[in-house]
Amino acid sequence: MKASKEALEVQIQALLDSGEHDDSPLSAPLRELWTAHQDLARRIDRISHISDGFQSLAKQREQSLTERLNKQLRQLEKVARISDRYQNMMRDLNEALREASTHDALTGLANRRLLVEKLKKEVERFVRYQRPFSIAMLDVDHFKNINDRYGHEVGDGALIEIARVLDAEIRENDLCGRWGGEEFLILLPETGDQAATLVMERVRNAVERLTIRVQDESVCMTVSIGVAEHRQESSYSDTISRADHALLVAKRGGRNQLSTASD
Repeated sequence: MKASKEALEVQIQALLDSGEHDDSPLSAPLRELWTAHQDLARRIDRISHISDGFQSLAKQREQSLTERLNKQLRQLEKVARISDRYQNMMRDLNEALREASTHDALTGLANRRLLVEKLKKEVERFVRYQRPFSIAMLDVDHFKNINDRYGHEVGDGALIEIARVLDAEIRENDLCGRWGGEEFLILLPETGDQAATLVMERVRNAVERLTIRVQDESVCMTVSIGVAEHRQESSYSDTISRADHALLVAKRGGRNQLSTASD
């Protein structure tokens, strides 16, 4: 189609250039028509070029916009990943801070703060539901002698080993914590003094079997224990005092033994 059109245009141009038909009354109108046709063709060609340019520019702008959007999406994804890592880091940090605020740094057991918190809740349960609980105070026998003879590093190691034994021997619902120095407190929920005595006697026997190697020596460890069951109209401090008194009785009785608080 394009070839036949071009051939027709060549024939018309050749006819007008030959001058053979200049005398014809159709010659002048044909020339005007041909001139108008050529002018229109040039205009159409310019418009076509302009249109192609606009299309090319629009395509470039579209590609540029797509690239910018993709870049922004990649940046947003990067920010989202950073945000997720930051949130995970903050969650881990908060967990570490919570752990540090409620657990003893040396032994990993509950610290005094957490023990007091649990004791208060246990007293509330006792008042509301009359559910029994007992407290055991445990003290490492002759611990000062270990520190003086072998050094504080060995003493710390001994406390860590004893804490490991305590945590392994108590029941799942019991809570053992470091009360201070070489003294530990064990909270025994849903437990009267007789049942608590059985649990803590098992703990005492387990510690008695524990030996710590210090160079060529084997250091034997023992503990003294006082047990007290919580009573009506008492605070947790009152029960701790009674368990402490029972602990003192156990020490005065020769250590490495258990004593139960009397009413």
